[in-house]
Amino acid sequence: MSQQPREQEGIPPPGADSSGNPDDDDDSPSPFSSPVSQHRPADHEIPRSRSRDSRIRRNERRASRPSVEYDIPDAFRNDDLYMQPPVQNLDGDGLWHVNSLEDAVDRRRSLGSRRSHGAVSEPFSDGYPGARLSRAPSARECRNARRQSTADPVEYDVPDEYANLDEMMDVSPVQNPDEDVIYRHRSLEQVRNRGQEYMREQRRRSASIKLGPRMDRPAPRRMLTDNEQSARPLISRLATKVYTISYLIFFAILGTLARLGLQALTYYPGAPVIFSSIWPNFGGSLFLGFLAEDRMLFRDEWGTPTYENLIKKSRRNGRDEETGSGSEPVSIDLEAAKRAYAATKKTIPLYIGLATGFCGSFTSFSSFIRDAFLALSNDLPTPAAGPIVSRNGGYSFMALLAVILLTVSVSLAGLFAGAHLAIALEPVTPSLPHRLTRKVLDRLVVVLGPGCWVGAVLLSALPPHDSWRGRATVALALAPLGCLVRFYASLYLNGRVASFPLGTFSVNTLGTAVMAMAWDLAHASGSVGGGVVACQVLQGVEDGFCGCLTTVSTWVAELAALRRRHAYVYGSVSVLASLALTVAIMGGLRWSDGFGALLCTH
Repeated sequence: MSQQPREQEGIPPPGADSSGNPDDDDDSPSPFSSPVSQHRPADHEIPRSRSRDSRIRRNERRASRPSVEYDIPDAFRNDDLYMQPPVQNLDGDGLWHVNSLEDAVDRRRSLGSRRSHGAVSEPFSDGYPGARLSRAPSARECRNARRQSTADPVEYDVPDEYANLDEMMDVSPVQNPDEDVIYRHRSLEQVRNRGQEYMREQRRRSASIKLGPRMDRPAPRRMLTDNEQSARPLISRLATKVYTISYLIFFAILGTLARLGLQALTYYPGAPVIFSSIWPNFGGSLFLGFLAEDRMLFRDEWGTPTYENLIKKSRRNGRDEETGSGSEPVSIDLEAAKRAYAATKKTIPLYIGLATGFCGSFTSFSSFIRDAFLALSNDLPTPAAGPIVSRNGGYSFMALLAVILLTVSVSLAGLFAGAHLAIALEPVTPSLPHRLTRKVLDRLVVVLGPGCWVGAVLLSALPPHDSWRGRATVALALAPLGCLVRFYASLYLNGRVASFPLGTFSVNTLGTAVMAMAWDLAHASGSVGGGVVACQVLQGVEDGFCGCLTTVSTWVAELAALRRRHAYVYGSVSVLASLALTVAIMGGLRWSDGFGALLCTH
């Protein structure tokens, strides 16, 4: 065989390099040669026999041939092995192209159609922004909108520290609600860094104002004129704080009642999950996910449905593009509108009360860690009567993992399910009228919040029945205190480290430690724990103060918003640190004297 046919077949002759030049030394040997020849220098190369050269040439000819592929039936591509991986945005990039299972199926169908009938055009896609549009307003909402348009919009004078509340962070659980092909991903670290930059800029401005105006300093914020102040009246900062604290007190009491009631309902013989703390943690996370993703409850914002108006403009632009109308489309940034809407929700005291007060008090991180330790020590109470069967350490470790995995996974699932529920129910979700919130609810809660707190204290001091203290009243009396401590800890600590919410971590670990100490005092043998009233007070500390001081809903919302590496570090440190404190405090009594029976009814 001559050299020319070899070159036509694309196979270089012996001694030729990849470029086809014969007798040219090649420092990178063929991949089909032996490892010895690959790493040995050229001047010490072992002479190869004729049969070896022919075998190498034969292997090269085989490698140059097209590879043989399986002729897979088209139906095989419907198998689940062809779906997209669960984590598509591995590096947490800001801009990401989403590949869904539906897109893969459409591409396969399109490919099959092109194979049978030739190339086909892409199906029409309603791809303009705002494909998921709000429902049409009802007659009553239109009437309220007309009233609000004639009235003066009222704004709250919100302190800058409110931006550190992670319940009101500008990161929704579902960041691509419209399931667009390309969307912008945002993390809690990015939002936190921008908030820190804003706070530093505000401090620089305030310092420049105190030192006097200079040309090289940034100009301070422009003061509103008399006409602008009359057009946009402000609720004073003091009144905003009073409204916020009143909402927190009121919803902390309601959240504690809801948690204690749901735990009692889910503690029954034959229950598939014997630790009832999982149900409030799921419910609170579900409600927080709904609030974080909702776009309708607070649609009116400052009296004008700004976000909905932008959606209507986006819809109008889409229709103009479809019909080819000559009107020039208006540039609309719906992503910026969503961020502005989320930032607006942060400043509404009612929203802060629902997210921080109710959801944070409905869920309890200390109860979760307590159940994890009781599972580890084989002391987890069961609804069925009878002695607890002893087991070895391996089963206890598996029980510990079961409590942790179930609670974390179910709470995260509740957060995303609540966000999906808000998206699904958007066409039927009502909107709170602007006048009802500003004129009625804000003023009514100033009386209801402190009044309910005083009522809980009076019921604890003078209960109609002695068992009420241990069951609910002491817990209700101490619940607002724990909620307020968590609120202010989040204000002043969460913004210090962007990748590690220090405020939530501090209250969760502190509340777990206080809960463990109260548990030891209540279950101590002899007269160490006091009498019946002391036992009831300790139960109230566990269920009320520690239950509201710690939170799972905010914790899982932070886990979902942080970047993957930071989320695993933050979640693992939170669980391990709290569990270590519980083992050190409760374990000392458990493995020395043992837990004694409670002197009070719980």
